[in-house]
Amino acid sequence: MKVWKQLVLAVAVLAGGAAAAARFVPGADQVLVNAGMPKGLVSAVAPKVDGQKKTGTAPQGGQGQQQQGQAAPGQAQGGNRRGGGAVLVTVAPAASGVVNDRLEAIGDGQAIKSVTVMPAVPGTLASVDIQSGAKVEAGTIVARLDNSSETIAVNSAKLALSSAEEKVARYKGLQSVTRVERDEAQRTVDEAKLALETAELNLQRRIITAPIGGIAGIVAVNPGDNVTTQTQIVALDDRSEILVDFWVPERFANAIAVGAPVEASAISQPGKLFKGSVAAIDNRIDPASRTIRVRAQIPNADDELRAGMSFAVSMKFAGQTYPAVDPLSVQWDSKGSYVWRLNKDKAERVPVRIIQRNPENVLVEGDIKEGDLIVSEGMQRVRPGSQLTVAGAKPEGQS
Repeated sequence: MKVWKQLVLAVAVLAGGAAAAARFVPGADQVLVNAGMPKGLVSAVAPKVDGQKKTGTAPQGGQGQQQQGQAAPGQAQGGNRRGGGAVLVTVAPAASGVVNDRLEAIGDGQAIKSVTVMPAVPGTLASVDIQSGAKVEAGTIVARLDNSSETIAVNSAKLALSSAEEKVARYKGLQSVTRVERDEAQRTVDEAKLALETAELNLQRRIITAPIGGIAGIVAVNPGDNVTTQTQIVALDDRSEILVDFWVPERFANAIAVGAPVEASAISQPGKLFKGSVAAIDNRIDPASRTIRVRAQIPNADDELRAGMSFAVSMKFAGQTYPAVDPLSVQWDSKGSYVWRLNKDKAERVPVRIIQRNPENVLVEGDIKEGDLIVSEGMQRVRPGSQLTVAGAKPEGQS
């Protein structure tokens, strides 16, 4: 393209831009006049305001006019202010909430007494005197081992004792017997008595008895079986009461005490509640889980519960009460979290510390009382001491 054509095109573009600026940009017409553009040309393209051409200067008598970009009195600025420059906000009264007032945990049940019966000595079962599921008392014979050799040993020990006692009796009537011989005969009697006691003990051990009263489990042995001291004859459970072990967070460690009430429901029996109390508390916190072991004791007079059941355990505590605010009310800056409180139509910043977040509110610690009006919306332009207008509130003088 030739140079003269480029110059003509550039002049046309500049003229078009100047005309557009004079027409649409406030104050641009005066700038163009000051730059040397003919005033008549600028006036021809500049829009008229109130019957006068816009030249960038305010018309005479313009004291009642508002400069462009300045809001009229009472008009909202930034979309969230009303008359007098007050910030339009939404507030909600502070409520109160309680934390650490209830404990929920899962625990495992066991019988208050539970024993696995095993023989004290090895041998062959001569008889099994208990049935699976039977209720037995302490001392009931569970099974018997073959005792033939032990019976013979007892009889032999009795004969030896009888012979030794007769010898001592004869020595008492003889003057020729020395004191040493009498002492030896008496020592023989004493040894025979010990031998008899040992033989009777071995015979007694051939009888297997229940050490506690309870309900018998499945009997897994039969007469004729050879058993050892590790063979399980039967398991006995005293389930008149059920012990439930559960683990609780360490924050409850100082709140739980022996004897405190406990409510438990068996997972297998939903809707049925059993009441008991704390029977024992462990003496240390588990460092891996940061929990402490607690044992509850639940009466089972109707024999509805079984050892090994799982339970949902709950406990109630006094807890701690804290102010509750709307989740949207909590703000943060470099100094930490805070909320805005409405104090005589003005904004007051209140530092808070978050205690617990709930779906419907946030529990905080700070200088807030129940019923205080806390800003929940519109706090983007709020500053300390800002004048606040509550959305939906009726102006003074209106009912």
